[in-house]
Amino acid sequence: MSLNIEIIKTPDNDYIEIKPMGEVDIFTSPEFKNKLIDLIDNNNVNIIIDGEGLEYIDSTGLGVLMGIYKKMQENKLKIKIKNLKPNIYKLFDITGLNKIFDIQ
Repeated sequence: MSLNIEIIKTPDNDYIEIKPMGEVDIFTSPEFKNKLIDLIDNNNVNIIIDGEGLEYIDSTGLGVLMGIYKKMQENKLKIKIKNLKPNIYKLFDITGLNKIFDIQ
């Protein structure tokens, strides 16, 4: 499966919402990482990742999210994750990332 990424500016412009649809794995992680880094570098804005359309994420994808989290922290920005499917939330729970990320 592939990955599509929809980018939506929130009405209050405090956040940019990212909607990954498909799989974030070893093949699609570089594209996902590059899009997020471009957003951070070019907009310096908080990010919400809407996981509603996310079907699968592997350890490479989780690594990308950790790298993005660190970059956001360095820039004093916030990152939130919402609408994760139970099987994907379970990965965050098992790895302890649910204690690091603001998951809604």
